[in-house]
Parts: sequence; C-alpha cells; structure tokens
Amino acid sequence: MANVTLKNVVKKYDTKTIINNISLEVKDKEFLVLVGSSGCGKSTILRMIAGLEDITSGEIYIDDKCVNNVHPKDRDIAFVFQSYALYPHMSVYENIAFPLKMRNFKKDEIDKKVKEAAEILNLSEYLDRKPKQLSGGQRQRVALGRAIVRNPKVFLMDEPLSNLDAKLRVQMRSEIKKLHEKLQTTFIYVTHDQTEALTMGDRIVVLDKGVIQQADKPEEIYYNPSNTFVGGFLGSPSMNFINVKINGGLINFNDYSIALTETQKQIIKDRQQVVVGIRPEKMDVSNPNYAFNAQVDISEMLGSEKIVYFNINDSKCSAKIDAQKQFGKEIELNFNTNDFLFFDADSGMRIS
Repeated sequence: MANVTLKNVVKKYDTKTIINNISLEVKDKEFLVLVGSSGCGKSTILRMIAGLEDITSGEIYIDDKCVNNVHPKDRDIAFVFQSYALYPHMSVYENIAFPLKMRNFKKDEIDKKVKEAAEILNLSEYLDRKPKQLSGGQRQRVALGRAIVRNPKVFLMDEPLSNLDAKLRVQMRSEIKKLHEKLQTTFIYVTHDQTEALTMGDRIVVLDKGVIQQADKPEEIYYNPSNTFVGGFLGSPSMNFINVKINGGLINFNDYSIALTETQKQIIKDRQQVVVGIRPEKMDVSNPNYAFNAQVDISEMLGSEKIVYFNINDSKCSAKIDAQKQFGKEIELNFNTNDFLFFDADSGMRIS
C-alpha cells in the first residue's frame, strides 16, 4: 500500500503548459478521483504517475520514494485503460495471468492468483472464453483482474467505464468501490463524469486548464465550491449563478427585492455587485423564507422529479421540483436565502 505525492509538477508540450505547477498528496488506501472537462490534464497526471509521460519539472513520489527516473514497470502500479487493452487471441485466464507470466511467477502461483481474482470479480465461469465472447462489463472486469493479480501499491484507472452503457456504468461503479474496500489499496481514478466522481471518490480533485480548482470530500465540493467553475461543473443540472446588484442590503430577483441577512451583509461588505449561487434542488424547499413567480421556458420529466428552466435577471436557471407539482406557463418557487452562496463578479471566486 502507498501514498502518492506530486510536488510542483509541470508538464509542457513545446511551449504549451498542460499541467501548471500542481502539488497533491494522495493518502494511503484513499480512493481519489480526478475530474474535469476534456483537455484539463487529468489523464496526463495519471500517465505521469505511471511513468508513461515524462514530467517537465517537479517531483513525483510513490510510497515516499521519488520515481521521476524510475521505469514504469518498476513503479509497482497497475494501470486500467479506457479501452480494456485485452489480448483478443488469449482467453480470460491467459489475459489475467499475462503480467504474472512476464514476471516469471511459478505456474501454481499464477493459477492461484488468477482464480482468486476471478472469484472476486465473478469471472470464474468465463476463464476459458475469449474477449469477443464477453460483454463490455465483463471485459472491464477482466482488465481489473489483470491489475489485481499484480497486487500493486497503486491502482490507476483512466475513464474505465466510459465505453459502457448507462445501466452497466452504475453497476460497475459499485463493483469498483467494493473492490477498493476489499483490496484496501490506493486508487486514483480519472473521469469526466461528475456522477462517477461524486459517488465513488473519498476525495475529489477538480481540474481546469491544468490547475487544481478544488480538492476536497464530495459533499464539500458540492455544497461549498471554491469558485463558479467548480459549482458549475459538478451537479446536474449545475448550480444556478445569478448576477445581482446590491442596494441598501437588498438584491433583486426579477421584480422581487430580497433582503440580505446581517451575516450576508458582512460577507459581501462594500461590494455593489455579486454573483449568487444556489443549487436547483434548493429553489423549491419546504422551509422557505421567500417565494417568487417565474416564467417557465421548458420543463423536463425525470421520474419522481421535474427540472424546470426559467430566467432570473437574464441568467438561465433551473429548479428541481416534485414531479406531482402542477404549474402552467408560470411557476411559484420557494427558497431560503440561507442557501445562497456568494461569488466575486469578476474573478468567480467564492466570497466567505
């Protein structure tokens, strides 16, 4: 088992900076998720930890040992790729056994490890099959099995579920979490899927343009985002951001004046304009202190709830409401101003 530490890591391609001076510590046995939009640098970080990408500057430590000049095969990590990377001509057994054969393990030890991994992943009855005879989820489990048998210090996973359908992704999310709990090994998991990040990670690192925007527990990231990027990236629909002017301790939502609390006034201080952030599920709560009517642009039915879209101060907003709530072209929304978060209108940073 091992911790992983990045110290002032920079990665450049020619003059373009992909990773910009990142420092990060992944604790022993932690399940850390790197999340961000395409091109933010999350897969590059994973490949640098694995040794598949050179770093431009900085240091990477695995189990407190600097691995900058250590060959990938000697870093004691296992990498699970998005594409499964299985050998099509080999059986499931042979695919799982391959890394052990390459390290000259004895035949009986290989057999024991392969069958143990297959049992953990419910693959015992498929050991004689070829990859083409398996479903996407089964192939991904084979890729996981090939990683498990090595008993590595660190598992690195690069969007391993992105090729699966929605239902299978949900199933595999829980299987990977159970696997982490069973193995008690350090997992570093890359995804662009915010739901995967929120449901799987002990801690989430949100990246944008090669810079860490926030690193914290899922609930902290969700309810206390450090800036508008984080608040807008995580959550479906994303957090509402409403540009408001402040006048005499009042802000305006369309034609409605809303009074700030004394605590909120102290947070905002002498600012005359801020961005108010509020989650869609907080726009129709059971303990409101304000209510206002909004013109409905469109609504979407999602089983037990509806998503309603509307405008506030020319900002596009949404609310999650009970599916049984009735409304026409106009809807009454109830909210509590204690659910407001405030962000600087220029920088987008959280005001606290």
